[in-house]
Amino acid sequence: MRNAGKIVLAAAAALAVAACSPDQEPSSVPPGGGPTYPAPEPAAASTSASAAHGTSSNATRECTADDITVTGDVGAKPTITIPDTCAAPTKLVTKDLKPGTGATAHAGSTLQMNYDLVTWSDKTDQQNSFGSTPFSFALGAGTAIPGWDQGLDGIKQGGRRLLVVPPNLGYGPRGNGPIKPNETLVFVVDAVQVAG
Repeated sequence: MRNAGKIVLAAAAALAVAACSPDQEPSSVPPGGGPTYPAPEPAAASTSASAAHGTSSNATRECTADDITVTGDVGAKPTITIPDTCAAPTKLVTKDLKPGTGATAHAGSTLQMNYDLVTWSDKTDQQNSFGSTPFSFALGAGTAIPGWDQGLDGIKQGGRRLLVVPPNLGYGPRGNGPIKPNETLVFVVDAVQVAG
């Protein structure tokens, strides 16, 4: 009887390890899920895994916002192209692709955002809210990932911004659903509405 219990425990452990394989392909994520928070603990706990995600073996420098190509008009789902010629940035990168003309976002503002998310390591379009309900959250309240709270400060209603979010400001060493652990996140966001 004791041996049967050990076999069951060994089988359960093997299944748990297999379920957490880092080589799994991401599954489809329904639109509009949003970059919600709280995210797992900070990515500093696993820097070697962070280097594995988002760093090309030929890359010798970190990418800048100008290395990433974004096409498409505000209000429509963009196309995001991540280069193979440079490494994922290790700090938050932002760039206004189209400045807005409306209200300016600041801590405490309520934002309604359309967004598209591509993961750096596999260049996969993971989720977006274009064509569905915009993602709504209060800036600086800790309900979105820290990369959004920091990277969307100052965006104006009607504007489009590129955000490249390093793992420690995203989902960290545990990832989130199809988002792998220590993943660099590339967002293009449209400020549909800024209030407050």
